[in-house]
Amino acid sequence: MIKTIIYFHGFASSSDSNKAKIFQKYISSLKNNIELIVPDLNNNFKEAIIQIKQIIKSNQKPIAFMGSSLGGYYAAYFSSKHNSKAVLINPAIPPLEGFDTYLGKNQNYSTGENFILKKEDIKFIKALSYKKYNNQKNTLLLLESGDEVLNYIKTLSYFKGCHADIIFGGSHSYESLDNKLEKIRSFLEF
Repeated sequence: MIKTIIYFHGFASSSDSNKAKIFQKYISSLKNNIELIVPDLNNNFKEAIIQIKQIIKSNQKPIAFMGSSLGGYYAAYFSSKHNSKAVLINPAIPPLEGFDTYLGKNQNYSTGENFILKKEDIKFIKALSYKKYNNQKNTLLLLESGDEVLNYIKTLSYFKGCHADIIFGGSHSYESLDNKLEKIRSFLEF
């Protein structure tokens, strides 16, 4: 049985994201022994990976991973590495097409923090993936076809064989989360 769920927010976001707050409220309403961790990931990708590894190391196993957009990219990578369950919400997929548009100065939407994204940062994050996803039976993919940032057809293709739930319409923000909480709970078996 899952003891810990780690939820990763998307690029230039924080633990204060709407989806993170919805999921935190849901978990707290269950009054169970699941520990939910929603870290504020460092805007620097290398620092974020060090942070994630430390969180994994210091928390009770088994761990399930969740994430949205870039957070889904992280969740896919770490769930594959640890052969763990994962819930991926409109996840970014290799090779992170279009990510080069973020080169240079960026601002975290939630915190207002400014940060610089360099070519070597993007090269590092692109290398953090698998050419072929290998954790299908443990992965629930939640997609909205109206995602204006990521192509849901390409996402389906990369995650071929995973449990997939597609809502036609919506957006990159994944507006259907409230309606999928019980499905997530059932999939993660907590």
